[in-house]
Amino acid sequence: MADDVKARYRRYLEQAWTADGERLDALAAELVTPDFVIHQARSDGASAEQVRGPAALTKLIRESCSLFRDVSTVIEVGPIVDGDLVAARWRFHGRYVGGMPGATAEPGTEVRFAGTDILRSSGDRFAEYWVVSEGLSLMAQLGVGQG
Repeated sequence: MADDVKARYRRYLEQAWTADGERLDALAAELVTPDFVIHQARSDGASAEQVRGPAALTKLIRESCSLFRDVSTVIEVGPIVDGDLVAARWRFHGRYVGGMPGATAEPGTEVRFAGTDILRSSGDRFAEYWVVSEGLSLMAQLGVGQG
């Protein structure tokens, strides 16, 4: 069971975060439950729990990756499985394409930041997701608030 959860997490981080279009939709449907919820602090004050299921995952990935090209994600620590929970430390790399309000970085600027995921499994899919990332580091690299 733990090996299945680790493999599912690897697919989530290494494949879903670099997929697009129909491939992302298919992966999301395979990886998360219909009532999947993301628990995440948002800078816009919106509740991250308003969108559920595979649509929540595809929305998160599309919104996050729309600002970048040449995206890659790497697992740095883990995944570590304890019961129905899996945790891992990851690193994101990409090139900024523009479009973030307040950013002064030029398109093409290379960015790297890390974060930690905890996901709860239910059967053969993930049902809940908690993420903490180095958002302040990303904002600094993009020059947000420095102009």
